[in-house]
Amino acid sequence: MLKYFRWFIIVIVLLPTASCRKPGNASTAFYYWKTGFSLNGQQAALLKQTGNNIYIRFFDVSWNDREQHSYPNAVVQFNEIPKGLYITPVIYIVNKTFENTADTAVASLAAHCNKLINELAGEKKINYTKVQIDCDWSLNTRFKYFSFLEAFKKLNQKQLEATIRLHQVKFKDRTGVPPVDRGVLMFYNMGKLNSGLHQPNSIYNEEDAARYVDYLNTYPLKLDIALPLFSWAIHVRDGRVIQVYGKIGRQQLTDHSHFEKIEGQANYRAITSFFMEGIYVKQNDIFKLEETDINTINTAAEQLNKNLPHQQNKTIIYYELANIDSSKFNAEALRQVSADL
Repeated sequence: MLKYFRWFIIVIVLLPTASCRKPGNASTAFYYWKTGFSLNGQQAALLKQTGNNIYIRFFDVSWNDREQHSYPNAVVQFNEIPKGLYITPVIYIVNKTFENTADTAVASLAAHCNKLINELAGEKKINYTKVQIDCDWSLNTRFKYFSFLEAFKKLNQKQLEATIRLHQVKFKDRTGVPPVDRGVLMFYNMGKLNSGLHQPNSIYNEEDAARYVDYLNTYPLKLDIALPLFSWAIHVRDGRVIQVYGKIGRQQLTDHSHFEKIEGQANYRAITSFFMEGIYVKQNDIFKLEETDINTINTAAEQLNKNLPHQQNKTIIYYELANIDSSKFNAEALRQVSADL
């Protein structure tokens, strides 16, 4: 009788451990990538329910071939900013900028970027504590890009983050590790855009990700994670990809007066020629719909969780708030994904 009593005590002690999963300490945030910053009620509510953390693209840095100089492009225009937001400015730099900028002009580029960020933040009294730089640098631009980051950090004096692609994790000895305080792993856009009707989702699929995730444990930067909340349609004509559209989705492609569903998971053929969302669609054009939903995000989080080193105070950033489909994603589901990481 005594041994059964002891067994009962052990079961009582172990049950809470077996049934409750220890929550993670990751915080939830969102990217905002539109040029005009204006939140609707659903977006503002989602931000408030998940911690009010938002990464706003302040501007792009592009290259003008004709005039042979870099310039700020798509500078954000702020409308009303809700109180209580924790804003992180993001600069997106086209790699072509570094391909064409002289070594001697890199420090000046960093100074111009720092000046513009502070002007935009100052106009709206945004007190930021960190800046994120988004650039898919190459072997040829590595030196100039890293020099830019060092110069910007010296001027800005805030925490500096840089986006990291999966191939830059796997081949870090060749691509280098940027001289920043933290990296942000872009865990999407990992497959090649192609016209094949049976090819896996190029936004996220486990097979492509598996080629890289084993290398996460050895990456020397602390990593936050960016996960996709978006979908897009790949426009194929005569077997060739001609464009990708984020504004075309299931609603348009399931219009039977214009499309028929064909082989594959979500492929649609135009049965007539017409204009859709300002885009010319030719009869027999094919649209491949690639989507993400909460199951996609959970699968990505599970795959990451098996390979990421243990790290305190991660931020999970979802791309992106301006075009979020509230029927697919809600605060509680996203908070749970963040907790699992």
